[in-house]
Amino acid sequence: MKRIETERLILRKFTQNDLEDFFEYASLATVGPRAGWIPHPDLNHSQKILTQFILSDEVWAMEIKSISKVIGSVGIHFNNLQSVGEVHEIGYVMSTNYENKGYMTEAVNAVLKHVFLELNLESLYVGHFIGNTKSQKLINRFPFRYLKDEDYESRDYGMKSSKLYVMTKEDYFNNGGKK
Repeated sequence: MKRIETERLILRKFTQNDLEDFFEYASLATVGPRAGWIPHPDLNHSQKILTQFILSDEVWAMEIKSISKVIGSVGIHFNNLQSVGEVHEIGYVMSTNYENKGYMTEAVNAVLKHVFLELNLESLYVGHFIGNTKSQKLINRFPFRYLKDEDYESRDYGMKSSKLYVMTKEDYFNNGGKK
């Protein structure tokens, strides 16, 4: 997993040293349920998930450079979506304590550049559960095209209604991406 730096952020592999920061945002009732998982009840729960992140090569820790604090994550996952088959999908979560400062927009911009310029993927999918207006607003900042509503298997809440979007490499370059 490539380390990515932006003006204010470092996107990097999670380490064991991130446990306290990870638990801090993953335990918030305003974070996990939007993404389909329960708030982490204790450090042991967070440790199990953190270990999965460390072993995989799919999820970046999102660290604020100036304070060396992890406030969320961004991942590129290879998923089998019911109606479109196997795709690469972006997912993200962030502490609500750091919302409305442009951090997630900055992180997603950097990941899109990486996906289309370095990984050379042809398309990237994203979804949000119905009612997650914050995620929907973020998606609408980018040239993702709405595809359809569909049920999505959440981690902890079973099937939930969601909206699915796609961005192609062409969409990215036609809307300001750099070659």
